[in-house]
Amino acid sequence: MGMEAPVKKTNFIWDFIDEDLETGRCQQVLTRFPPEPNGYLHIGHCKAVAANFVTAEHYGGKCNLRFDDTNPEKEETEYVDGIQEDIRWLGFRWNEPVRFASEYYQSCYDIAVDWIRRGLAYVDSLTPEEVREYRGTLTEPGKNSPYRDRTVAENLRLFEEMKAGRHEEGSMILRMKIDMASPNMNMRDPAMYRILFREHHRTGKQWCIYPMYDYSHPIGDAIEGITHSLCSLEYEDHRVLYNWVVEHAKDMLPGRPRQIEFSRLNITRTVMSKRYLRMLVEKGIVAGWDDPRMPTLCAMRRRGYTPEAVRDFIDRIGLAKADSEVDFALLEHCVRNSLSETAPRAMAVLRPLKVVLLNWPEGKTDELPVENHPGHPEMGERTVTFGRELYIEREDFMEVPARKYFRLFPGGEVRLKGAYIIKGESCEKDENGNVTCVHCSVDLASRNGSAGALRKVKGTLHWVSAAESLPMEARVFEPLLDEQILEGEERRDFLEMLNPNSLEVCHGFMEKSLASAKAGDTYQFLRMGYFCKDKDSTADLPVFNHTVSLRDTFSKVMKGSNDD
Repeated sequence: MGMEAPVKKTNFIWDFIDEDLETGRCQQVLTRFPPEPNGYLHIGHCKAVAANFVTAEHYGGKCNLRFDDTNPEKEETEYVDGIQEDIRWLGFRWNEPVRFASEYYQSCYDIAVDWIRRGLAYVDSLTPEEVREYRGTLTEPGKNSPYRDRTVAENLRLFEEMKAGRHEEGSMILRMKIDMASPNMNMRDPAMYRILFREHHRTGKQWCIYPMYDYSHPIGDAIEGITHSLCSLEYEDHRVLYNWVVEHAKDMLPGRPRQIEFSRLNITRTVMSKRYLRMLVEKGIVAGWDDPRMPTLCAMRRRGYTPEAVRDFIDRIGLAKADSEVDFALLEHCVRNSLSETAPRAMAVLRPLKVVLLNWPEGKTDELPVENHPGHPEMGERTVTFGRELYIEREDFMEVPARKYFRLFPGGEVRLKGAYIIKGESCEKDENGNVTCVHCSVDLASRNGSAGALRKVKGTLHWVSAAESLPMEARVFEPLLDEQILEGEERRDFLEMLNPNSLEVCHGFMEKSLASAKAGDTYQFLRMGYFCKDKDSTADLPVFNHTVSLRDTFSKVMKGSNDD
C-alpha cells in the first residue's frame, strides 16, 4: 500500500481566495495589515498580522503595511516605529514602502466633494446627542436629519468652510446619504468627516477635518489595489458599507477589494483591549507598554518569548468564523516548546535559605562540571563551585515534612544537582520562628560521577554556592486579570478585575556563569522555569524576568482528554 498524500492545509479564507483566482476575479493576491498607530501591537493583533502576511505568502503575493492614521488625537511616531519592529520580529516583511492612510487624504476629500455634487453626501449640523437620537435603535428606524436636504451648493460651501477651519469641533459633520431606515445601523447615514483641530504626526496642521475609518479604509484598499481585505469579525456588519463606499467611488478608484472577516483572538485572563492597555500604562499600574505582564509583543519579547512560539500559537489556533476563547496555557505551551531545545540550563535560587555542611572542611571547594543542556551535549559544560555554605530554595526545606515531601527535612536526604547527597540535621530560627539556616551533613562519597553516586535518593535540589554566587533580582509574573473575579457573575469595573499578585520581585542568588549573560538571553533555571535577562539589569544587580514555568498544564489537559 502506498503512502497517503499529505492533507492540504487550508481555511475558509483561502477557500474564498481559491474561488476568486479560479473565476478570474483576481490574478495576484495582495493583502494589507492596517494598524492604528495609537499603541503597540498585542497578541490579539498577531492573528490579523498572520492572516494577512501568511495568506499573501501562501499565494506568492504581497502584503502592504498601511497605518490607519486618521485620528491624530492619540497617534504618535513612537507607535509607528514600534509596530514595524514587532512585525519584523515576527519574521514578516511587507511590500515596500510603508504606507499611511494620510497619504490618501486628498483622494478622500476629492471623493467626498464628488459625492456632495452627486447628492450622496451632506453636511449635518445636528449635535452629537441629536445624531444619536435621530439614529434610532436596533428595533426602530432612524429619522432623517432636518439638514439632510440641504442644496448641493450649500453642502459644498459648508464642507469647504469645515476644511478651512471656520467651524468649531462638533458643530457639524459630513455624512453619507444612504438610508436612515436601514436595518443595518451602519448604513444609517454614517459619518464621513469630522472637524478636529489637532496636529497630525505626518501632515502637521495641513488638515483640520479627518475622514472616518469606515470611509477612508475601503478607499485606501481600493487605491492600493488590495484584492482581499481580511479583518476581524466585528467588521462583518460593516461589510455592506465597505462595499457601498467602493461601489459609489469606483470611477475614482482603481481596485475592487473583497472584505472577509475572521474571529477575534480572546485569551483567558488576558487584557485584549488597547483602550484598557493604554489605561494601565497611563495610570502607572504597569511600567509601560513593554512591562512583561502586558500582552504586547514588545513585552513578550522582553519577557523572553520567541517569535517562533508566537507564530506557532497563532498557527495552532487557525482562522475560524466563530468567536472562541483560547486558554493562556496554550500560549505558554508553545513558548515552552520553543525554549526547551535552545535555552541553556543554569542554577539560580530565587528565595534563598542558607545551608551549612557541618562535616565539609573549612575553606575547601570543589569545581564540579555540569552540562549546559542534557539533550544537547554539543552545548558543552560549565563548572560550578561547591563549598561549605550553600543556598537552596526556601520551599525546599520543611522542619515538619508533609506527606510525600521528598525534599529536605531533619533526617531526610536529597541530592544536590551535579554534586553530593546531603542529610538534614537541624535548623536555626529567628525570633518569629522562621527558619534562617539549615545544618546538614554531606556524604563525601556521593559526589556526582563517583562510585558512591550510584546511591539513590528521591529528591534532587538545585543550589548555588554562598561564597561564589552572585546577587540577582527575579521578577515572577501571574496574569494581569484575576481569574476568580472573571468567573463570577457580577460585572465589575475593569480596575477591580486586576490581579493584585501579578508581580512578585525576588532577591536571590545565581551561579557565577550567568555573569556573562546579555539582556535578552534566556535560560532554564533548573526546577524554576525559563528566565530572560532584562534591560533593567545593572552591573551590580542583574534582573531576570520569568518567561514561563516548567509545568505544562496544557499538555496534561490534552493528554487527559486523549486518554478519555
